[in-house]
Amino acid sequence: MIDPVDNFKIPEEWIKRARVPLGELDEMISSGCYVLLSDGTLLRRGYTTGTTASAAAKAAVLSLIKDLSEIEVRTPIGLRVKLPVKAEKGKASAYKFSGDHATDVTNGIEIIASAKENDAILIKTGKGIGKRKGCPAINPSPMRQIEDAIKEALIETGLKGAHVIISVPMGEKIAKKTLNEKIGITGGISILGTTGFVEPWNEHLGEMKEELIKNAKKVILTTGRIGVRFSNMLFPDYSVILIGSDISRGIAASKGEVIICGLPGLILKWANPDILKNMGHLTIQEMIDSDHENPLIDRTLNEAVKKSGRRVVLLNRDGTILRDSAQTSAKDGVL
Repeated sequence: MIDPVDNFKIPEEWIKRARVPLGELDEMISSGCYVLLSDGTLLRRGYTTGTTASAAAKAAVLSLIKDLSEIEVRTPIGLRVKLPVKAEKGKASAYKFSGDHATDVTNGIEIIASAKENDAILIKTGKGIGKRKGCPAINPSPMRQIEDAIKEALIETGLKGAHVIISVPMGEKIAKKTLNEKIGITGGISILGTTGFVEPWNEHLGEMKEELIKNAKKVILTTGRIGVRFSNMLFPDYSVILIGSDISRGIAASKGEVIICGLPGLILKWANPDILKNMGHLTIQEMIDSDHENPLIDRTLNEAVKKSGRRVVLLNRDGTILRDSAQTSAKDGVL
């Protein structure tokens, strides 16, 4: 049985501990909406602001011809999910569900979309979605997800195009509880989501992962789904454990050999929380895409090595290595 969100092969002993019939468990896991823990407990994944906005946008377009209370959208990793909506006469709302993530500040936030017929697809943002230098704070992956959702609605309605406005009524208030202002995003929240899902997090999950790390002689601590996939390929002799942004906790639990491996965003921000200050970039990935040889990448990598005392490997999204602290070179200056 494989978790399709992080491509994690679930150990047989975990499956045996689950108090759910095997067929039902397989259906739950394959949906991407559930995570199985080592003790057999199931936690619910939630949906990102990107998935929620996609649901609202698609429902708004469809409601030009019919009222809806539920909508199905495709996530960036290809899984399809159904979300409750309220949609009529070109206006729809959806509420973000964060699953069993105890500290997601955007849980329950309402995302609204309004739509009207147009000659092409036009997506605009309204109140509550942040901006940086005049540009809406919608990351590329959720923007594609929203566009795809609108295209599906256009096919069903037979319309040529749609003008869709997405807004978050409580976005500006909620944004004050996030790091948006520190990275130059003002006026609201960001629309995010690489997978379309919010990973669950609670103390029990943390304790379970600590136990896995503690018992592993050779472990990869990785920050996300892409890190899990490519770490398994790059380091087949290691146990790969997804820890998200909780890198310090993972290191503290480790007893054996550890490598920190994953996309640069969370790792470099963990090493230097102010890395983007005065940089003119919305995200670390944007900074890297603009200049792969930026010396700030190397300096912050060195800070990550010093902070962790471990080897650090930064990956590109295609699984190639952007930086590896074990490979020294005069060009990179990596220790």
